[in-house]
Order: sequence, then structure tokens, then C-alpha cells
Amino acid sequence: MRTRSTLSLLPLIACLGACGGSSSPTGPSSPPPTTTPPGSTVTLVVYYDENANGVAEVGEVGRVPDVEVSLGSRSARSEKGTGRAVVTGVASGSYTVSIRADTLPPFYAVGAGVTVQVPAGDGSLIYVPLRLPIGGNQPNQYMAFGDSITRGDGSSDGRGYPLRLQNKLQGHFATAVVRSRGAEATNSFEAVERFERNFSRDAYVLILYGTNDWNIPECQDAPPCHTIDNLRVVVREARAAGSLVFVATIIPANPAINAGRNTWVSSVNDGIKAMARQEGAFVVDLYQAFQQQGGDLSRFFSDGVHPNDAGYEVIANGFFEAIAHGRASPGTASRGWSLFGFTAALGPGGD
Repeated sequence: MRTRSTLSLLPLIACLGACGGSSSPTGPSSPPPTTTPPGSTVTLVVYYDENANGVAEVGEVGRVPDVEVSLGSRSARSEKGTGRAVVTGVASGSYTVSIRADTLPPFYAVGAGVTVQVPAGDGSLIYVPLRLPIGGNQPNQYMAFGDSITRGDGSSDGRGYPLRLQNKLQGHFATAVVRSRGAEATNSFEAVERFERNFSRDAYVLILYGTNDWNIPECQDAPPCHTIDNLRVVVREARAAGSLVFVATIIPANPAINAGRNTWVSSVNDGIKAMARQEGAFVVDLYQAFQQQGGDLSRFFSDGVHPNDAGYEVIANGFFEAIAHGRASPGTASRGWSLFGFTAALGPGGD
């Protein structure tokens, strides 16, 4: 009887294995199906409204990425290059587009209000304007103003950081022109003298000056000498002309050649940062950007003061992170800026 009972169980065991009754999987499981939230999908385009009239015109090609926009309780971030923000799961109704202010790049402000009726029915793009306080200056144009470091001495192509920065900005905002206005061996006194004749109603002015003030004996004896006062004059002139001003700290000297010089650089930079904040300019802490690279910083230099290609990439990235994301230096976690109180951070050459 015991043998007979055992045999009678064999067909049942076989059936469990063949009919899928086993608890062990026989192959990889399929991922759960993705579902689109109930409601409509609305595509917003965050753009730079150059004339602030609330209408996306043919020539207004600037797009603003990384901006969080919302329709009711649903939100999305705008994409790099296109400015598109795809908001899904929007319930039927009428909405005013809202923008999270702390996701805007420095100096940008919300433009004319936009109302969206959902569902739209035709799948059209809804354009959301942002504006910049540049008066009659040239939109999307940047003047890189400085000495031989801005001119690009030491780089393999002789163009330094401005072209590298331009490429980054074009990929991000869809448009940008960076004019290089760097003059060899000039100091902050000459910066004051050079600014007016090199300025061309640029929307942005990027200032990187002060390295050559080290060569003025009285400045070495009593830093920051007149460096801060001179740069303050340039910042005020640029702002009075309606430009958006980004002021960089002096980059370190090559520590393998003159490490002691960096004590002076650091001291002057403290004054530059304080002055820029007082004057409503945005601080771009390039000195800190180099320090964040770690290791032997001499690998970023072609001589005692001029960067090589790797060093110019650090500078370009530092300016880009400030302009695009409101970071004083790459890797900074928060934007930390407000108008008039910042706490963060190609054309032919001029003379």
C-alpha cells in the first residue's frame, strides 16, 4: 500500500513541473509596464524673450534649460538646447504657467504670464518667456575682457577660454557669441583705460583682470593696491551701460614656478569677491575652480602664469557654470544668489 500511494503521486508532481506550478522562475522576468499618468501632456518651451513683448518671434532663438515649470500640481524641467519641458498628467482645466524662481539662471526674470487651456487639442507648443534686464544691449553677446589670459596665450589654438565658453553656451542656450577682448601684459589700471573703446553694447561682460598687478612693486608690498578700485570702476561702467557683469577671481600662478605668488593672489581675490558683491556683479571663483582639480596644479599651465589647454577648459567651465547655473565655481551645490547681492558664483581681439 505504501508503494502504491507513492506511485500515485508521480503524475501530480510531473504535472506541477510541466504546468508551471514550480515556484522557481524558468527565465528573466519582464519589467512592469510603464504607464502614462492620466490626463493630458503639454509641451512648454522656455525661451529668452529678447524684446520682452511676450511673443515668441522668429529671430528669438535663445532657449533656457533646467528651468522648472508647472501646470497645477504637475511640473517638468526644460531641456538643454531646445528649452522644451514636457508636462504629463495634466487634468483638464485652465492654468497659468508657474516658474520656480530658484531654477532660473542669474539675472533672468519671469516674462509675461502664460495661460494654458487643457486639453489644447492640437498638440501645439506653448512658449513661456523669460527676460533679461539689458536695456538696448545686444542679446546673447558676451564680451570676455582681460589680459593675455583672456587673449589665450599658452593655448594650442591661441584662443584660450572664449571660444571654448562660446561652444558650451551655444549647446546650452542654443545661441551665444563670445567676443574676446584680451590684451597682453595689461594690468587693472589699463583695464579702466581699455574698457570704453572695447565695449560694444554687450549683454554680458566677463571680467578676468588683476594677474599683472603683481608686477607693480607697490602692489606686492601692499596688496590689493589699486586693483580693487580699478575693477570697481570697470564694473560700474559696464553696469551703467546695461550689461550683466560676471567678475572672476584671479587664477593661481603655476605653483611649480612661483608658489609664493599665490599668497598675494589669494589676498587680492578676497577684495575682488567683496567688491563684486557690493556692486551687484556675479562672482566667478576661478581660483577655487582650479583648487578643486586637486593634485599638482602645475599640470594646468604652459608657463608661470598662462594656462595650457586643460587650464583654459577649467576657466571656460567656471564661467559656464556661473552663467548657466548660478554657481560660483564648478561643483557648488547651490546657486545662492540674488540680484544686487550675490553670494555665489568671437571676434577679433581688442587693444
